[in-house]
Amino acid sequence: MSVLLHSGRRVDARGEVDDAWLLLEGERITRTGRGVSSAPYADESIDLDGARILPGFVDIHGHGGGAAAYDAGGEELERALAAHRPHGTSRQVVSLVANPLEQLERSLRGIAELSRRDPRVLGAHLEGPFLSPDHKGAHNPEFLIEPSADAVGRLLAAADGTLRQITIAPELPGALEAITRFSAEGVAVAVGHTDADAALVSTAFDHGARLLTHAFNAMRPIHHRAPGPVVAALDDERVVLELILDGTHVHPSVARLLFASAPGRVALVTDAMAAAAAADGDYRLGSLDVEVRDGVARIAGTDTIAGSTLTQDTALRLALHELDLPLADVSAALSLTPARALGLDDRFGLLAAGHAADVVVLDDDDRVARAWAAGVEVERR
Repeated sequence: MSVLLHSGRRVDARGEVDDAWLLLEGERITRTGRGVSSAPYADESIDLDGARILPGFVDIHGHGGGAAAYDAGGEELERALAAHRPHGTSRQVVSLVANPLEQLERSLRGIAELSRRDPRVLGAHLEGPFLSPDHKGAHNPEFLIEPSADAVGRLLAAADGTLRQITIAPELPGALEAITRFSAEGVAVAVGHTDADAALVSTAFDHGARLLTHAFNAMRPIHHRAPGPVVAALDDERVVLELILDGTHVHPSVARLLFASAPGRVALVTDAMAAAAAADGDYRLGSLDVEVRDGVARIAGTDTIAGSTLTQDTALRLALHELDLPLADVSAALSLTPARALGLDDRFGLLAAGHAADVVVLDDDDRVARAWAAGVEVERR
């Protein structure tokens, strides 16, 4: 079935176009243009009445939502993924926290199966187990290990070509060799949960790492005589920096500075846990108990932040109203830049012919009014 969306204001990384139309056929955008009089016939025609239309959001780092966790797998994983789609997220990477190697292998096999039958699931992200115990964040330290050749091989085999991203602390024994191997296998390697200094982080980038996991969080801070991982990433044009823009993980003024320092290289991610699009309460993140109060998730009994309760539409509004960014730049950070970090920018992130039929329609309050993912309209909740 073909769907024509017309009379909208098209916004993506290339800028804004008034009186725009898009033709969705199957899972792809097949034609675009301006002026409804030039638009082709479609089985269904939808007048957007001037509303802004953006590419669907691509979340490359998240752990749950809708009171369900990605780590649980099965139907719970699918419920968690579905909770984010009414908020504009059309493509998702399933992030896993540190767990025993055997459990991670089972999870990777399940995600591989799911991604092959659901194109909206891009694959897996291993945030653990190759992390620094000194910057473990909300990862169980009992499950943190060094990236041995055997462990790397087992995880790659279990994922069977569907491992999209992995976070590694480059100071661990064998880490640089692991970064080289994962990169050669087409996995986007991120530096994160690390005590490495700027020089070692730069070395990791030279070995193939191309991402920084949730910039500023779980890593050395910027110091005027010790710049740390964030500055190393800012200095390297090859690197995309993840940012959790929820007003808690990173102060808006610092987030604004990051966008100004790395134009086109900031990817907005949720790092969401089960409480995203759900109520406050007591939850689990992997093997750890988490308390969510006033929308902030922390490991029970501590001050350690345990992921977020963020959805991407909230990040969009914060970027617009707290950071005062242009909508085209926000659109890029939510779609094209994360897609490019995974080498998928030829398919996702633009409202262009040949790209995925992933579309978000915003209302006047910058909320998601309607959304399509892989050419299918998302049911509102």
